[in-house]
Amino acid sequence: MAKNRKNQPVTSQFGLALKVVLACIVIGGAAVGFVWQKNEIYRLGQQIRLHETKLLQLQADNKRLGEQIMILHSPVMLDRRAKELNLGLAPASPFQVVHLVETPVAPERKSARQFAQRQRPDLTP
Repeated sequence: MAKNRKNQPVTSQFGLALKVVLACIVIGGAAVGFVWQKNEIYRLGQQIRLHETKLLQLQADNKRLGEQIMILHSPVMLDRRAKELNLGLAPASPFQVVHLVETPVAPERKSARQFAQRQRPDLTP
C-alpha cells in the first residue's frame, strides 16, 4: 500500500468526494426545508389573522342585522309602516275576534314496553 495520496486508488478518492457531496446535499436540504417551514408558518399565521378579523366583522354584522330585524318586527314599527303605506289596516274589532277553548286530551295509556318492541316480519313462505 502506498503512503502518499498520489498513489491511492481513484475509487477511495471518489468515495470520499461522494460522501462530502452527500453530506452537503443533506445539510443544504435541511436548511432549505427549515426556511420553507418557517415561511409556511408565517403565511398560515397571516391567514389565521385574516380569518379572525373576518369572523369578528361577520359577528358584528350578524348582531347589527339581528337588532335591525327585532326593530322591524316590533308592533310599533309594523303599525307605522302600515300607516306610511296606506294599507288601510286597523285593529280588529271585538266581534271579529274568535276565542277558541282548547280542551286537554287525555293521553292513551300505553306501556313503555310497547314502544320498545319491534314486530318481526314473518319469514315463512
